[in-house]
Amino acid sequence: MDPEATSVYLDYFYVTSQNPDIEETPSHLPYTSVFLPIFYTAVFLIGVLGNLVLMSALHFKRGSQRLIDIFIINLAASDFIFLITLPVWVDKERSLGVWRTGSFLCKGSSYMISVNMHCNIFLLTCMSVDRYLAIVCPAISRKLRRRDCAYGVCASVWFISCLLGLPTLLSRELTVIDGKPYCAEKKATSIKLAWALVALIFTFFAPLASIVTCYCCITRKLCVRYQQSGRHNKKLMKSIKIIFIVVAAFVFSWLPFNTFKLLGIVSGLQQELHFSSAFLQLGMEVSGPLAFANSCVNPFIYYIFDSYIRRAIVHCLCPCLKNYDFGSSTETSDLTKALSNFIQVEDFTRRRKRSVSL
Repeated sequence: MDPEATSVYLDYFYVTSQNPDIEETPSHLPYTSVFLPIFYTAVFLIGVLGNLVLMSALHFKRGSQRLIDIFIINLAASDFIFLITLPVWVDKERSLGVWRTGSFLCKGSSYMISVNMHCNIFLLTCMSVDRYLAIVCPAISRKLRRRDCAYGVCASVWFISCLLGLPTLLSRELTVIDGKPYCAEKKATSIKLAWALVALIFTFFAPLASIVTCYCCITRKLCVRYQQSGRHNKKLMKSIKIIFIVVAAFVFSWLPFNTFKLLGIVSGLQQELHFSSAFLQLGMEVSGPLAFANSCVNPFIYYIFDSYIRRAIVHCLCPCLKNYDFGSSTETSDLTKALSNFIQVEDFTRRRKRSVSL
């Protein structure tokens, strides 16, 4: 193999050297052909079942549905659609990276990965903004936090995510290396790499910064309320814990993958900042499974930390237990009730201050 070759095969993009005729045969870590098929199969079975149960439980639950549940259902739907494409990646790992399922599934499954990532980050951003409005700006939230607005936002997120996934759909192809087909991106030009860098910043790192900003503002607001109302604010802390944990799980799963993707793009644009092929390959091999696993963990997070969803899931699976109590409000507060109480307290305090000043 030519030691000057700088092209590197990665699962989701293809960075090339200045010499387009130089190619490098993809290499895999020894554990991939044994561990990853088992791991992806477990993610597929657990994730499909978990997200299907979560969507069914929230959709068919009797009584009024919380506004946040609209976002949760769409988040679960995005994960479910992606997970049904996972068996083709199991076959890919079993064959040491060789793609044996055809060009259509190469493009389609890669497209679903892109749509899933964009849909997840945008929905989590919307959920964070929703919590921010409810806690920091309660007056504005009463005008914006409506069911029709939530449905419109989710529809927009799906539409934008599908559009942002089109470059992946168009650029993925079966690449023959040493007589074997691999599912990879077309060799990228400098213009395409520059566009990929801009897209990565505005579709992952910028939304991630928005989420962190929203939660910093929420935390500061809750700290002020804690000083004013003591133990009452502990319930408010629990009311945002579920979304915070989901966001943390998403960051843990997708940040390493996107960081290595960023390094690969920068390496292709700036030759003086070149990273070795082995380093990028190792990073993608390790961070890729983390990104895939994110699609199966959310139902368990909701079940463990949200008593409302826990009751909905158990009632869906065991209707005979519909009168059973699965946790008191002092242990796991209902999100809508806690936020409603918070807004009422804020309004009451504000009106009282006005009456005293008058």
